[in-house]
Amino acid sequence: MNEILFFPAVLIFFSSFLSLLFFRKVAKVINLVDVPTSRKAHQGEVPLVGGLSIFIVVLGFLMITPTAISAPIYVLCALILLIMGVVDDYLDLSFKVRLFGQLLVTLIMMYGADLYLHALHNVLMPGEINLGLLGPVLTVIVVVGAINSFNMIDGIDGLLGCMSIVTFASMALLFYLSSAIDSSLLCIVVVIATLPYIFMNLGVPLGQKFKIFMGDAGSTVIGFTVVWMLIEGSQGEVVSFSPVTGLWVAAIPIMDAVSTIIRRLKKGQSPFKPDREHLHHILQRLGFGPKETLLVIIIAACSFAFVGIVGDILDVPEYMMLYGFIFCQLVYHFIMTRIWRVTVIIRRFLGISKRQKACRKNSKIQQS
Repeated sequence: MNEILFFPAVLIFFSSFLSLLFFRKVAKVINLVDVPTSRKAHQGEVPLVGGLSIFIVVLGFLMITPTAISAPIYVLCALILLIMGVVDDYLDLSFKVRLFGQLLVTLIMMYGADLYLHALHNVLMPGEINLGLLGPVLTVIVVVGAINSFNMIDGIDGLLGCMSIVTFASMALLFYLSSAIDSSLLCIVVVIATLPYIFMNLGVPLGQKFKIFMGDAGSTVIGFTVVWMLIEGSQGEVVSFSPVTGLWVAAIPIMDAVSTIIRRLKKGQSPFKPDREHLHHILQRLGFGPKETLLVIIIAACSFAFVGIVGDILDVPEYMMLYGFIFCQLVYHFIMTRIWRVTVIIRRFLGISKRQKACRKNSKIQQS
């Protein structure tokens, strides 16, 4: 583990940085750029190559350390999603086409790498739960859900990259503690390779001129890689962490996606229809700036991940961790569906408090 912390880490970082600069120029030439629309308020045309650059670095690591995961199958699946994402960035594919591609890579993962959910351990109550024929069905739901969760969260600068780092860093620690070193190193490689993207996405230090977006190609590959590693770590003879822990380390994307889909279904809309009702949108409409919104969500994501990691280390019963997560999801959905009422109440309360303080201050002045 120590070897990755010095020269190799610097090499990975600058390889990712140079990859971003190279593919940024390519994107300009082939017009793989994001243009401002009514839902996208950025300035100018921004290259959509963040995910492609990160994938190239990860691919290089897998060529050197192929035992980290079932590398050929993973690379095939990631390439399918990457190509489909690039085409989507160009042509804006329908959800049916994207769903078909996501189902395809899920089937390849399950039957090519023999990687799927077949046991949930003690998530509902004490006692092992073997899924049997339900396992592949649940795996499809989980994989498609994870891919779209990370796609949906990509709404403001730095957010998708930071959510990825929180999740992969958490998994790296959990893999390391269970002595799954190769898997831990892969997660660390993703973290280091993502850092240059975050800097350029935020315009640091090269400025807005070198700004880069992840693109659908990047967000879908990241979501797929997250769920691949979560299943890899929670299934099989050697388990690195509980399946429930995976919910906690990716809590914000999951909670936001679930709440958003439920709200859309209640309105009779497509669950995957784009809108501006995600957590980052609402925080900004409440008055938070982009950087403040990013900081608030990062703190929340780190807090949830911390709970999951500590619960896993301390062997807190899995069903208790699951019920705790479901409770948090319900609270999150309750607040998000009533956010404007809650905001009005809070503002009224604060307004009353200020007026009361002012009255008390005036009263003291008059008495003196």
